[in-house]
Amino acid sequence: MFRFNDPLWLWALTLLPVLVFLMVQASAARRRALEAFAEVELVLRLTGSVNRVVRRWKAVLQVVAVGLLAIALARPQFGSRVETVRSSGQDIVVAVDLSQSMLAEDVSPNRLERARLAVYRLMEGLSGDRIGLVAFAADAFVQSPLTLDYRAAGMFLNAMTPDLMPIQGTDLGAAVRTSLEALDKGARESRVLILVTDAEDHEDDFGELLLELRDVEVYIVVIGTNEGAPIPVYDDQGVQQGFLRDEDGSVVTTRVDEGALQRLADQAEATIVRASADGTALDQLVDRIASGEGDEFEAREVTRFEEQYQLFLALALLLLLAEALLSDRRSEEHEWVGRFE
Repeated sequence: MFRFNDPLWLWALTLLPVLVFLMVQASAARRRALEAFAEVELVLRLTGSVNRVVRRWKAVLQVVAVGLLAIALARPQFGSRVETVRSSGQDIVVAVDLSQSMLAEDVSPNRLERARLAVYRLMEGLSGDRIGLVAFAADAFVQSPLTLDYRAAGMFLNAMTPDLMPIQGTDLGAAVRTSLEALDKGARESRVLILVTDAEDHEDDFGELLLELRDVEVYIVVIGTNEGAPIPVYDDQGVQQGFLRDEDGSVVTTRVDEGALQRLADQAEATIVRASADGTALDQLVDRIASGEGDEFEAREVTRFEEQYQLFLALALLLLLAEALLSDRRSEEHEWVGRFE
């Protein structure tokens, strides 16, 4: 079977008549310029060494070479083989904490933006893995179901803000429960759960989920510092109006809850990753997850066509080389006898 992989380049062949026309016009203009320069006899003497037949052949070689280059760019393919392509991957659910404490700026620019960056890095490293997003605060819901469309998942991720959550707070148990439900719908054995949070858990409800987590690879990405920071408050236009205060009017400071974090990690046999300022820890996590083989979920036969553009490209280059080496001047014999007497 013969075909072109990029047939649009074949339209370049329609320019060959234009190229021939321009060459003819250039030759005519050169001839008129010579006739205007001197008498016919003098012109014939001056151009007597020009081999017009060779000059025409040089033009033909140029035109044919351009045509062959256009064909090479169209990537002709003939000859094929059948291969079996096996697809494998993991089901990955990322639960992102959307509590107001994620707006704290103890990491730059703030905890939520740093969390988004971590998930974007993960998506860039995936291939064949399905990814889903869960939003949680005091409650949790699936923001994006498992999908191979990373661009669509990125759009859902960009829309995740604390305003999505009707009730504030942090319930890691709800996040885990909703994430497991999303993973169950994927029905793959290789499953990964990533909790991205500042670990301020206000519910501490994991007991009933422990057995289900045994078959899931769990990572907890912690965003924030032990020192903590106040929580900014913004109006509808996004202008900061100060900081969140408690009932007594004191500024609320949010800190990473090491106790709740360690309990979850121990019970779920999870791996804790602290988001460092230089992003090294997150890059290592992305590499680790993206390198996972996962389960084979599809095997299909595809036809591979052999690229043959090299033949046309090589022939075009040979013609151009031949054109460059071909001289359009006749060799002349000179009589030297008596010149130096």
